[in-house]
Parts: sequence; structure tokens; C-alpha cells
Amino acid sequence: MADGIKLKRGLIIDVNLEPTKGSETGKIRPCVVVTNNTYNLRVPVIQVVPITAWSDKKAKIKTNVEISASPVNGLVKTSIADCLQTRPIDYRSRFVSIRGELEPKLMLEIDEALRIVFAL
Repeated sequence: MADGIKLKRGLIIDVNLEPTKGSETGKIRPCVVVTNNTYNLRVPVIQVVPITAWSDKKAKIKTNVEISASPVNGLVKTSIADCLQTRPIDYRSRFVSIRGELEPKLMLEIDEALRIVFAL
């Protein structure tokens, strides 16, 4: 793992999402790890959901999950997990740091949003 860190599902990590194309979410930003822990331990490519700034418009989108800042998750302002922007990353080249961990209730909301996005 990057710097010996063991990534796990629900962890909020800062990730460098550049370069991007078109409407993809970019910059260094927090992301939620959504791959299962078997993959997180064995393969360098994991799936993450980018976290972006909260807005009233974004909060109304069914596949976005609102996250309040907390000491547990390491966010400093109310944010949105944009499940439509889920993407694979090679953590070895994109991992920046760990912020915290998403509360279990919010992981359930992300699971539901991902079911909608992927028609599962």
C-alpha cells in the first residue's frame, strides 16, 4: 500500500484526480473508498467516490449523498459524495493522505446510491 497504509472500504482519502477529461471531477480532493476489502488488500486499482462541495442543487440529486463534517470523517465542511462520478484509481500514484472514515449510516446511503447508478 501507499506508505504502508492499509486501505479499507469507507475510508476517506485525499486523492489526486488529475488529469481529467471533460466533466470528470478533478483536483486533489477527498474520496470514499468503495471497493471491498479483499480488492483493497490485493490490487493497486480501487474504486472511489469523489467528495465535492455541498450545494442546494447537488443535494437534490438522488445519487448524491450529503456528508456533514465530523472529527471521525475528517471533513471540514458539509460535502456531497457524488456517486455518479465513481472512478477507478491506482492508489500507488494518486493517494495523497487519509482524512478519516465515513460513518456506517452514510456508507449504507452510498451503497444505495451506487445501486441506483449501476442499476443493481
